[in-house]
Parts: sequence; structure tokens; C-alpha cells
Amino acid sequence: MTETVRIGVISDTHGLLRQEAMACLQGSALIIHAGDIGSVDVIAGLETLCPVHAIRGNVDKGAWADAFPNEIGMEVAGRRIHVTHNLKTLAFDPAAAGFDVVISSHSHTPNTFRENGVLYLNPGSAGPRRFRLPIAVATLALANRKASAKIHTLNP
Repeated sequence: MTETVRIGVISDTHGLLRQEAMACLQGSALIIHAGDIGSVDVIAGLETLCPVHAIRGNVDKGAWADAFPNEIGMEVAGRRIHVTHNLKTLAFDPAAAGFDVVISSHSHTPNTFRENGVLYLNPGSAGPRRFRLPIAVATLALANRKASAKIHTLNP
């Protein structure tokens, strides 16, 4: 039996790193930020917990944001993960490309579903509240060549 790898997933912080989000992500082996960071200070704060992989979103502009790619692909615990900010701009079939997990954000709506064997995860927004949507982050568990996700609604 392999050990479970816990990945924290956060997005749409828009410059706000909530203590409730930090507490929820504590204990993660890795954190993925799926864009709309808002400030490099958010990444610096998350890096106090563990390594962070981040992409820029549509609000991330300026020299600081140029350090972050638009999309990333990675392998963790034998699972292939693709991270993009807006799922609607995905230009390939993740299942055909061999990805196990696709992480996106942009809509601020937390959601998880499976399609063609791929787990899709949108952690929602951890930044300033917009509309009537919940403030949320997610965790991704990778174990025994399986991937599962959990949305964590925060109560700031």
C-alpha cells in the first residue's frame, strides 16, 4: 500500500490570503494555486507551509505575474495533473493526453466531477467574497494510483 499524498488546492485569492485557508491547507505536501493570485505575497505566505506550484489567471498582470505560467502539467505520486485557470480555454482532451486530474478555477464556483476517467476539480474562490458563492479551498488525495478531491467551505 502506498502512502497518501495530500495536495492543497487554492485559487482566486485576488491578493487575500485568509488564515482559514492557511489552516485548511496545513499538512499538505504541496499546494497548487490555480490562478488569479492577485499578489506575489499570497504565494510567499503559502510557501511558509510547503512548496507551491502556481499559474497566473486573467487578473494577474505586471512584472510579478510574468514569473508564473498560464498552465502547468506535473506528475505527483504517479498521477498526471494539469492546471489551467479557465477550463473553457482547455485546448486538448485530458483523457487522451493521459492526465488523471485537471484543476481549474476562474468561475469561483467550487466543483468536482469525473469525465472519461479524469477527475476535474475547481476549488472555488478563497479570496474576497463575490456574488453569493462560498469561500472555499480543496484538497486532493493521491493514493494507490487513485485521485479523490474534497471541497472545504471556509467560514471567515
